[in-house]
Amino acid sequence: MNFFAFKSAAERYAVGRLFFHTIVIARVREFLSLTELLARALDVGCGTGLSSVALKEIASRIVGIDAAPSMIAHAPTDARINYSVAVAERLPFCEQAFDLITLSQVSHWLDRKVFFAEARRVLRPGRWLIAYDAYFSAQTIEHTDFQMWHEAIYLKNYPSPPRSPVALAAEDVAGTGFQLCEEERLQHTISFTVEQLVEYLLTQSNVIAAVEGGTKEIGEVRDWLTKNVTPFFAGHDAAGFLFNVPIWYLQSTV
Repeated sequence: MNFFAFKSAAERYAVGRLFFHTIVIARVREFLSLTELLARALDVGCGTGLSSVALKEIASRIVGIDAAPSMIAHAPTDARINYSVAVAERLPFCEQAFDLITLSQVSHWLDRKVFFAEARRVLRPGRWLIAYDAYFSAQTIEHTDFQMWHEAIYLKNYPSPPRSPVALAAEDVAGTGFQLCEEERLQHTISFTVEQLVEYLLTQSNVIAAVEGGTKEIGEVRDWLTKNVTPFFAGHDAAGFLFNVPIWYLQSTV
């Protein structure tokens, strides 16, 4: 099941997802010591285009691909970005077509062995594949008991669907033609109102699996989330939630 292929899920994604990607791209620029724009970058699993837009900071031309046409339908039009419907395991590009490949919050959904072979084929020798994520820790300074509610109540009602581990380790890339050269872990705080937090949670695969999978109605989930999270905001218009942002730097060795 492609949790992000549904039109209804894509619509929520376009509203509730966060544009955190520029903080990652700033770190990528520093790590790679870039002093000028790369010629061409590929953003795999681009979703609604936020991760592709962020690449404008370091690349002249960007190609964003996603397996879900409904996601790409919400991507912003940009003269420097081309979007295409394609799966990561069958990249529709010629050999050595790109100077950089990025994966934003998508590596745990892929057949990694097959994808790495394709990435190696379309990436120029010695160039970089950057995988990164930003996952919700449920930690907040204002309401320390929110994390307990998230673990005991939210995840019990909306468990995470099966997927590969988010993290990448050296053994995951062994024999793929890539070397894991560095792993960096950032932390980033996002301020949410009640409404913004609910909209974000409605984009998570936990909720998509329940709603688009047919066991829950979106209105029911929205009302339940609003009722449950509102008490944590008592006396506050907004609260800051911590996101963990790991970045994996992989270099092509062939």
